[in-house]
Amino acid sequence: MNIIEIIGWIGTLLIVGAYFLNINGKIKSTSIPYILTNLVGGILFSIYTYAHHTWPNMVVNVVWVFIAITALMKKGK
Repeated sequence: MNIIEIIGWIGTLLIVGAYFLNINGKIKSTSIPYILTNLVGGILFSIYTYAHHTWPNMVVNVVWVFIAITALMKKGK
């Protein structure tokens, strides 16, 4: 397994893990840890999708990252 594949798996686990914790009431979707997990997961998965030229997936993840950044900026006010 090369570094790009590892990056993709880590990004996937972060996004899915955060969602799992949220759905099961362990973490709130408005919490900083949830937002940061999605931000990092989205960045890592964007790198993976870019490397594999899967443009639709990359667009989804770039938007995911911008949503997380916007949420963090609102938390900082």
